[in-house]
Amino acid sequence: MADRQRPSLAVEERPERGSRSSRRLRRAGYVPGIVYGAGTEPLAFKVGARDLRIALQDPSAVLDLEVGSGSTRPVIVKDEQRHPVRDEVVHIDLLQVRLDETIESTVMIEIEGAEEAPGVIEGGVLEHVTRELNIEAFPTSIPERIVVDVSSLQAADTLPLSAVTPPSGVTFLDDPDETVIATVTMPTEIELPEEVEEETELVGGEAVVTDVRAEGEGQPSGGAPTEGEAGRGRGSSTP
Repeated sequence: MADRQRPSLAVEERPERGSRSSRRLRRAGYVPGIVYGAGTEPLAFKVGARDLRIALQDPSAVLDLEVGSGSTRPVIVKDEQRHPVRDEVVHIDLLQVRLDETIESTVMIEIEGAEEAPGVIEGGVLEHVTRELNIEAFPTSIPERIVVDVSSLQAADTLPLSAVTPPSGVTFLDDPDETVIATVTMPTEIELPEEVEEETELVGGEAVVTDVRAEGEGQPSGGAPTEGEAGRGRGSSTP
């Protein structure tokens, strides 16, 4: 008998294969999927989109999969593909597991208390660096997510994985010292040196003078050149 604390998911075997048949199933309100593991051949199935959505909303990492009229089998979500616009599951891969054996999995990290961190209050910027961790645990001990409190971070602080306590029954597989969960950096203001500012002003002044000379060279608009100017313009020399 299935554990009542875990959600159950009833599916049907799917003899159809290929992208064309998958599109037909989606139009009919189904989601195609495959279940792997337990030393058996992968089994293709189809499941009602609404039933799958309800099952995935449960925080339990393990689902009791019912294939047709057969017995249930414990599975976890191996991968899911979502529609890029509607964010609906369009294909799902499940992995059959043994409840008495640990498995490797990934879990999302969420941070809390960022607004209360002293470094942020002082004007620092908190960066959430690592958002997913590799873990090892029994299937029933895999958490939905790991929440990390960053409310104590000071300016220029770094929070490594070694400072995070794993949930009961969970082992972190990532390097505890090299894996950074979050950092607080202080913004820096870039000031130009005085000599650079003076040089910039000087260059600008010369540019203005050059423009004025160019505009004023020769006679004003509408005036005729004087005889002396006309002569100098032809290369004559002044006695």
